[in-house]
Amino acid sequence: MFDDLLALFFPESCFACDGVLARGEKYICTKCNVKLPYTDFHVHGATELNPLQRRFWGKVPVRFAFSYFTFQNKGSVQRLLHQLKYKGAKELGVHLGQRYGSILQDHHYHEQFDLIVPVPLHKQKQRKRGYNQSAHFALGLAAAMEVPTVSNILVRTINTSTQTRKDRLNRWQNVEQVFEVKKPETIAGKHVLIVDDVLTTGATLEACAVALFNAGASEVSVVTIAAA
Repeated sequence: MFDDLLALFFPESCFACDGVLARGEKYICTKCNVKLPYTDFHVHGATELNPLQRRFWGKVPVRFAFSYFTFQNKGSVQRLLHQLKYKGAKELGVHLGQRYGSILQDHHYHEQFDLIVPVPLHKQKQRKRGYNQSAHFALGLAAAMEVPTVSNILVRTINTSTQTRKDRLNRWQNVEQVFEVKKPETIAGKHVLIVDDVLTTGATLEACAVALFNAGASEVSVVTIAAA
């Protein structure tokens, strides 16, 4: 009864459409859940049928490249990411990670990865925001797949400018050599899954992969909440 009264006076809203959540719904309403632009990249694995995989060909030897959603400007996924990154909705990141992690586990990908590592924020940016949105998505993935995640191994040594509105070359130059691996023995000989919120050109993930390979990782894969 108390929960019903609380919901009556302080109804929870859908993070995707701002509509009021019905009883039993959590974070995202049923209508939005049905209409979200899910990908099927995990179905195609590392083959040429996976368009995300092809983005890394000839650049860095990524083993698997997956994304939960297709990013659309002014769409529901953009609203979800805005809530996650700028409105403090950390629990949404964990929730999405658990959902996608369950899907990856159903396809036995949890057997492939030794360690999950989120793309780090610079300490100044993380201090200002208060958290790393990619780390919370990684927590959900880790819980669903039962693969350990660590957020203090890969660090961003330079506080780069935002990637928004940069072309591919400028994005790469913006993140080249800004990542460093602490305690490389932790990842030596392991298959590391890098986690980020959005993949656009892939420059940030490529730079992270290079740093991990240089530190001794045997294989690197990437997964994001959304891909443009």
